[in-house]
Amino acid sequence: MAGDTPSSLPVQVVEQPRLLKLKESFIAKFGSAPKFYVRAPGRVNLIGEHIDYCGYAVLPMAIEQDILIAVEPVNSDVLQLANTNSLYLDFSASINDIQIDKTKSQWHNYFLCGLKGIQEHFGLNNPTGMNCLLDGTIPPSSGLSSSSALVCCAGLVTLRANGKTLSKVELAEICTKSERYIGTEGGGMDQAISFLAEEGTAKLIEFSPLRATDVRLPSGAVFVIANSCVEMNKAATSHYNTRVMECRLATKLLSKSKGLDWKKMLRLQDVQAKLGVSLEEMLTIVEEVLHPEPYSTEEICKCLGISLEDLRSQILSQNTQDVSTFKLHQRAKHVYSEAARVLEFKKICNEAPANAIQLLGELMNQSYISCREMYECSCPELDQLVDICLQFGAVGSRLTGAGWGGCTVSMVPTDKLNTFLKNVKKAYYQSDVQRLALENNSLFATKPGRGALVFVEA
Repeated sequence: MAGDTPSSLPVQVVEQPRLLKLKESFIAKFGSAPKFYVRAPGRVNLIGEHIDYCGYAVLPMAIEQDILIAVEPVNSDVLQLANTNSLYLDFSASINDIQIDKTKSQWHNYFLCGLKGIQEHFGLNNPTGMNCLLDGTIPPSSGLSSSSALVCCAGLVTLRANGKTLSKVELAEICTKSERYIGTEGGGMDQAISFLAEEGTAKLIEFSPLRATDVRLPSGAVFVIANSCVEMNKAATSHYNTRVMECRLATKLLSKSKGLDWKKMLRLQDVQAKLGVSLEEMLTIVEEVLHPEPYSTEEICKCLGISLEDLRSQILSQNTQDVSTFKLHQRAKHVYSEAARVLEFKKICNEAPANAIQLLGELMNQSYISCREMYECSCPELDQLVDICLQFGAVGSRLTGAGWGGCTVSMVPTDKLNTFLKNVKKAYYQSDVQRLALENNSLFATKPGRGALVFVEA
């Protein structure tokens, strides 16, 4: 059930090569053994890009790649973090004085987000110190949610170390809020699927209130993830938060044009709910109200009847203060059409018509075109990779995650999988020296995995 607490599984560590290796590394590092282990999966979003923070349902599944942390609670106020990957430096701090530096997207800051979220939720005055060793298999900055998986893992680690319990839904909501400490205005999909995922099924994730519904994917096709090998870091760039603000500004202008209380309206879904109209009708309203040319900050202020000072202090986020133009028509059009595609995708999965795979592939392709043209969150390498995937047998292919780099997800008929993998490897990875070095972890078929778990040694 989605409402229950994350599972705690007894395991024989000696029978689990990865856990055993992590335990041995932990002992070598800290001179003592871990008391428990926590894992949180990455995810791939099948359809529904950039709409969770607008209030709309999305359709992700957890993947097998994950963040795994070995933990030992200690009788001191010191937090010690280490990583099996030597590229990531050790970190230690007083657990009573957590400082998150928004200007630096270092790995430990994501751990601190999850830790701080739990501390603040329970008002922990004297939280337990911890030694933690992290091992991650999600490619970083690839759009597979490595940072959110780390925030979720850290939240669950802190919960367990301090002897507290929460439901999966509560954990997802706390981790969504706490990731904003690093400056990412995310919508909650990544954290929700990390906790609520179940093996063998994708999930329709809805918000306000948060809930997850099983979506059985059709047999006869597999989803293949391909990394463009272009890194995109949401916290380090303003593209992502600019899109969040463009959607917020579109919400304000649409609300005002319809006589709604625009000051209270934050998300595009709020406008639809207040007007009580369909997504198709919202698309018509966008065409009527918003012009395709970019809006200057002056024009937005004039439309809303506010000063530039008010716009900056009351509406724009910290890292979008200097943006001078915003594309409102294109962003709103993408959001309302993508929200409709998600519902259609779920409907096809439920009804399972004979041509389901073809229909789902078409929806993925439409989603990609909208992301590229309307939301402008693709990049040349993603465009090339999508073309290659479609050329070699994918029925649908699209960028997944924030975009501007990261991965594509493609739907491939099972009988074409082997030749598909071989041809994509050759066409995209083996033609480029840098990509060739990353080839091993860059292209893989995946199936729906399970959500966050605690392992204890049996």
